[in-house]
Amino acid sequence: MLDFIRRFKPAYSFYNFFHKSQLEHNVAGYKKIRVKKSYFSPVSSKDFSGLSGEQLSLSLDKTAIENCVAFSRLSDENKISVQSFHDNGYVILRNFFSPEAIDNANRELDKLLASGMVKFKYRNKIMFAIYESVVLRGMGENKDLLELLSLLMGREAVLFQSINFINGSEQRTHSDSIHMTTYPLGGLSAAWVAMEDVGAGQGPLHYYPGSHKLPYYLNKDYGNEGTYLMTGQKTYTEYEDFMQQKIHELGLKKETFTAEKGDLLIWHANLFHGGEPHVDKSKTRKSMVFHYFAKDVICYHEITQRPALIRRF
Repeated sequence: MLDFIRRFKPAYSFYNFFHKSQLEHNVAGYKKIRVKKSYFSPVSSKDFSGLSGEQLSLSLDKTAIENCVAFSRLSDENKISVQSFHDNGYVILRNFFSPEAIDNANRELDKLLASGMVKFKYRNKIMFAIYESVVLRGMGENKDLLELLSLLMGREAVLFQSINFINGSEQRTHSDSIHMTTYPLGGLSAAWVAMEDVGAGQGPLHYYPGSHKLPYYLNKDYGNEGTYLMTGQKTYTEYEDFMQQKIHELGLKKETFTAEKGDLLIWHANLFHGGEPHVDKSKTRKSMVFHYFAKDVICYHEITQRPALIRRF
């Protein structure tokens, strides 16, 4: 019965009706492309099929780079990584946050956990700590970081989510666009911060360079579109199996990100990525990931076909 309620679209439309302030961000976008939807309506990629401008451009404007103050302050190594973003789908920024800033953020998270203001969810995730802490939100809204993310997406970046980890996520390979989806596609980016040194045995991130240029694999691609009243009934494991099959078929090559405290990894909305096994249980893998939507895109969750609830700070 619980699974039926979760999949029954009218049930969560009723819930959404009472959360207008967190959902009305999509209304202007619906009107602009002449899609007849209310703020509380179910939404999926199927609603935008055949429309022009379905995907944001992958080109990086050279003039915009020259005018980006945050870019001018980067090391030569970090500049090269930024300039390679649209070829690789990721950017590595070494020593982006100072050791002092990371230590302060770690202390802040410890206080939030001790007070019960944040808790672990979904086994090992601490969700939305930015809404409980000015310190952690300040990291996600770092002026240089926001400027660089806006440069990469070609639109203003808006922080909306954070996830903290104490240990490795060990999450199988996926694209964020199946979870946090936009119209046009590509209006999302993530910034992962190493909150301590992360070695090979601590469950580092893995990613597949260039995979962001592949098609966005959404509900229809693994037979999970559902019906007018019900969302798809396939499990998330079936999506992960589908992605693994694509990796094998396409011969994609995996890389891992071993990091020093303060290093930052930015990735494109469609970059295939995940977490390696955390085999060295004597060590933690403290990290924090921020997710950003591009301003004025339509934001939703493809798997559940729900519009994205976005809280205001």
